[in-house]
Amino acid sequence: MAYTIQCSQTLSPEGAAVRIKVFVEEQGFQNEFDRWDENGCAWHVLVRDGETPIAAGRMYSETEGEYTLGRIAVIPAYRGKHIGKLLVSALEKQAKTCGASRFSLSAQCDKSGFYQKLGYALTEDYHMDEFCPHVTMVKSLK
Repeated sequence: MAYTIQCSQTLSPEGAAVRIKVFVEEQGFQNEFDRWDENGCAWHVLVRDGETPIAAGRMYSETEGEYTLGRIAVIPAYRGKHIGKLLVSALEKQAKTCGASRFSLSAQCDKSGFYQKLGYALTEDYHMDEFCPHVTMVKSLK
């Protein structure tokens, strides 16, 4: 199956809808959008199957060379089809073109195994995001 990937510095309505479906409606988070979602503050990736938006994520940088990935969301019908890997790879590719040498992310603890398979390492930084335990994970480019 051929998926299309759109990368933009603007959060599209379709990307916002994917995040609402996964994080707000499915998982119960309340504080989904923040300053990084304002135009130009982050890079946003949207994956589509034909015209259907199926996954979204973002990345931003606060420190030169380090990019934070986040809000990685795949709608339920597309899980287990390597869409998450495709999404993270697209974010990493864009970060590399921006000069990234290191990536970090805050993973829901029960999802950390997915990121470990993509080369991310656990840190000792465990924290809560709303009601959900998270762990900071990092990946350096060689």
